[in-house]
Amino acid sequence: MATTDLKRDEVGTLPRPGPIGRVVRLVFGSACLEYVFGLLQMSANLMAADGHVRPAVWYGIFPGLFLISYVVNIGYSRAWKKWPAIISAGIFLGIAAFGYLAEGAVETNALARAIWGWELYLFVHLGIAFVLAAIIRTPGCELRAFHDLYSRVTGVPTKEHYCPVGPLHPIDQWEARRAQKIRRS
Repeated sequence: MATTDLKRDEVGTLPRPGPIGRVVRLVFGSACLEYVFGLLQMSANLMAADGHVRPAVWYGIFPGLFLISYVVNIGYSRAWKKWPAIISAGIFLGIAAFGYLAEGAVETNALARAIWGWELYLFVHLGIAFVLAAIIRTPGCELRAFHDLYSRVTGVPTKEHYCPVGPLHPIDQWEARRAQKIRRS
């Protein structure tokens, strides 16, 4: 089961991704960045003509609320558990409640802007992390790619973190076992 707990491993504990793991990271990074480009294209007009927030803004809210705790905890080396998601949802609910009281509608430009900006940050962070992890072969979670790059540039070791969500950890383990079998042959 996926956990947002911060469980960092010593340097060299996790295998570096092989070709398949790198391609998967590039695909995920490209998908995140494609969503970002879509968000940027609609930045001037987040509200539809009928007064509702455009559906494309809503598309990232549930995946984002699921992922934000991982981005903060693993990406910034914090142990805040699910608090980033809870706080984010609380802010959105607060803006929606204020919009309802002030304008008589839950879906307001303020809510659309808040969600849009939050999603923009989240998916830019993820997209760049995935692409960077693919390029420099960051072991484990892509959210440690910035730490891995820092370690390579400065020579200061940073701890690793396995990827708790999705297929990356199993793919990396499978590729490492496969490479060991080939070396023994």
